[in-house]
Amino acid sequence: MRAPVQMGQSSSLGLGEIRTDWTREEITELFDLPFTELVFHAASVHRENHPPAQVQLCTLLSIKTGGCPEDCGYCSQSVHADSGVEATKLMDVQAVLQSAAQAKDHGSQRFCMGAAWRNPKDRDMPKIIEIVKGVREMGLETCMTLGMLTPSQAEQLAEAGLDYYNHNIDSSPEYYERVISTRTMDERLETLDHVRQAGINVCSGGIVGMGETRADRVGFIHTLATLEQHPESVPVNALVPVKGTVLGDMLADTPLAKIDDIEFVRTVAVARITMPLSMVRLSAGRESMSETTQALCFLAGANSIFTGDKLLTAPNAGDDSDGALFAKLGLTALQGEEPLRASGRARRVAEAAE
Repeated sequence: MRAPVQMGQSSSLGLGEIRTDWTREEITELFDLPFTELVFHAASVHRENHPPAQVQLCTLLSIKTGGCPEDCGYCSQSVHADSGVEATKLMDVQAVLQSAAQAKDHGSQRFCMGAAWRNPKDRDMPKIIEIVKGVREMGLETCMTLGMLTPSQAEQLAEAGLDYYNHNIDSSPEYYERVISTRTMDERLETLDHVRQAGINVCSGGIVGMGETRADRVGFIHTLATLEQHPESVPVNALVPVKGTVLGDMLADTPLAKIDDIEFVRTVAVARITMPLSMVRLSAGRESMSETTQALCFLAGANSIFTGDKLLTAPNAGDDSDGALFAKLGLTALQGEEPLRASGRARRVAEAAE
């Protein structure tokens, strides 16, 4: 095991190297660093691999809301929740494309689409594929989250040109089963493998503030950082407790209802250090964060956000407040390609030339 991290030792300890052999002990040591030291190391790793003043803008649209048979304790779209969210059918293709065009006009680089399914049915795939092709023709990156995928479905999405597939692992393997019982962590990892094998970039992260311990946050980061290849995107969500959901009702009016801001920044920083080339995205829960907390997250290596007023069914900060914050912090929208995606493209070109 490596020696504990000390000030100024990030280079000698290999922080910033692409590693998939992280141990839980090493990740725990990172979490336990003095806050300023942890953020310093994370910021250094970030600057070595990403434009420090650029943040990727993404937009998320629910293309099929509610009625999901899964029992995820945080989700207002589950049929097991009494959240008031009504089930809808899959949106018409043109309506999705209109929303994508608006997102592009507002500066988004990636258009993400979510459907509240356990898994898509084969009858849904032609419409999904038409949507992917239409959004790509606009010059936007495409991302979808549709639940579990079969290898055949992943291949169809790859052939349509889907850039990213989102499938979060949610938490540590140990805490996961306390939040969800209708599918296992292994099933989630299996879908990620189907996506990777099909040649689609992986977007996978999780939720903090669900009542888990720091050890669970260590396990969450460890699971992602030890995948054979790091996810190209790692969304870090702060739980938005929704009345009528298991976690929303359980955590309401308790000290656990909101994760400590410093602990949230620590989670972002450790994700950045252990997955240097990944895009680390501030996702759900950002609307309740202060500008100072968001600024610390950007300093600690977060470099992607969702814009707009809503994330699926949860509120979001909105374009106007994001624009004002970016101006205050001197940040601009990312224009180039993400490092892991670019390196993957270069690798495939080199392999084809051999």
